[in-house]
Amino acid sequence: MGSLYMSASLSLEIIPVTAFGQNCSILWNPATQHAVVVDPGGDMPRIMAFIERNSLSVDAIWLTHGHLDHAGGADALRRELSVRQDAPVPVVGPDRADEALLSSITEQAALFGLTGLENVQPDRFVRHGEVLDCLGQRFEVRHVPGHTPGHVIFHDPASRFAFVGDTLFRGGVGRTDFPYGNHEQLIGAIRRELLPLGDDVTILPGHGPATTIGAERKGNPFLT
Repeated sequence: MGSLYMSASLSLEIIPVTAFGQNCSILWNPATQHAVVVDPGGDMPRIMAFIERNSLSVDAIWLTHGHLDHAGGADALRRELSVRQDAPVPVVGPDRADEALLSSITEQAALFGLTGLENVQPDRFVRHGEVLDCLGQRFEVRHVPGHTPGHVIFHDPASRFAFVGDTLFRGGVGRTDFPYGNHEQLIGAIRRELLPLGDDVTILPGHGPATTIGAERKGNPFLT
């Protein structure tokens, strides 16, 4: 998707990573050059090249859930940034219910014949309802299970957007055909946690283009 202007105080770069074309997001405050990286699934050199080219200082790495294409590059990125910035850069999220997935990323990758993706232990998990103060903004954490047990989203109510991972897409919803997936749970969580955010809220999914809550409320076949 490339660069997006999110608000007067935030800019966003979307970098598709891994063979799955997952949307790794780099969100930063142009006034301070401080940033967060959301779901660095892989291709760490590409992510680092953007960070260095724009002289960004990364405050944290956020994970929406434990699938390899969202979290497989997080440990390598944490190591590289911590050395570059001479200070620890924490991995934050998802909910603890995805801990088993995060600790089996190399096994997930082997099933697809992929290499270079690593297991990751977050510096801390997040909980539904907590607020992350970052980049001069307040991001609400909401637990939206169904695609994975511990899937969360990060919502900025002031700037009217949310990182929603693999919960809701333009015209679709996340896969639930995993042993731990639950379609009814996912649809219920979307209705409970995403739709009330407001029709004007932009959602930034883990794959494909951005959309809005309003567009999906009206036209998403899984919700209408």
